[in-house]
Amino acid sequence: MAWSSSFSKAILTLACVVLLIGGTSAQLSIFYYAKTCPQLFPTVKSIVHGAIAKEARMGASLTRLFFHDCFVNGCDGSNLLDDTPTFTGEKNAAPNKNSLRGFDVVDKIKSAVEKVCPGVVSCADLLAIISRDSVETLGGPGWDVKLGRRDARTASQAAANNSIPPPTNNLNALISSFQNHGLSQKDLVALYGAHTIGQARCTNFRARIYNESNIDSSFARTTKSNCPRMTGVGDNNLAGLDFQSATSFDNNYYVNLVKKRGLLHSDQQLFNGGSTDSLVRTYAKSQGTFFKDFVASMINMGDIKPLTGSNGEIRKNCRRIN
Repeated sequence: MAWSSSFSKAILTLACVVLLIGGTSAQLSIFYYAKTCPQLFPTVKSIVHGAIAKEARMGASLTRLFFHDCFVNGCDGSNLLDDTPTFTGEKNAAPNKNSLRGFDVVDKIKSAVEKVCPGVVSCADLLAIISRDSVETLGGPGWDVKLGRRDARTASQAAANNSIPPPTNNLNALISSFQNHGLSQKDLVALYGAHTIGQARCTNFRARIYNESNIDSSFARTTKSNCPRMTGVGDNNLAGLDFQSATSFDNNYYVNLVKKRGLLHSDQQLFNGGSTDSLVRTYAKSQGTFFKDFVASMINMGDIKPLTGSNGEIRKNCRRIN
């Protein structure tokens, strides 16, 4: 009888744990705004299309905003908040300062959405939709975005400094960072494939192209031409993370890794004799497999600690708390 009672308690405890873990993401739904904001998706997409048509790099910048949001205390729009004399946001954290961009596009989208359905759609959800539309616009896969997140009333510069994996990370640190957010090794490799679009600053890849040996010599030589060895000279000069097609969402990022042409140290760590090599090879051979896994991993990332129910708020302006 005692065993039976203990067993029942154990099952009850397990049920509570499952509810705690799955409860918030379970409240997200692809139909969340179907009745309250039917014009949401076309409103967002038209502005994303326009922004990328004006500057192709913007697609990567907008996608990155979602990554840098979700990795800091969950997908809650906290990285959109401006600093004020009484509030310190995340925009000046080391991984974000002089790096995150596209805030003006988010403002434009938020303003347009507020016109068609005022006070309904969160900034956190807008980042999720914007990232999908950016990937799709640049030739990548589309997917149904789960929605229902609310906006944070707080932000954490310290968490932003500590939670976003830097480009100097080795493979073990990358795996650990993703595991800390409930993401698998497969999620890590698939999500890093977003580096098929966008650019990086010389200051973030200088050490790799001048000091590392697991790099294609002709690739290093070409990249050095726009990134001088001396620190402080050309620090903000840009190079494509996928030097072949930095404005096209494809699987060339993995093809480059197999050829030792990863731009960042952390990129090449995914193909450097470690546990992720085989998956990199798979994605290099099959764009379809990469696209399928990327979609699944974006959905997984979007499930990280969303604020739902009565938690948080729906901001009127993404840059400030109501």
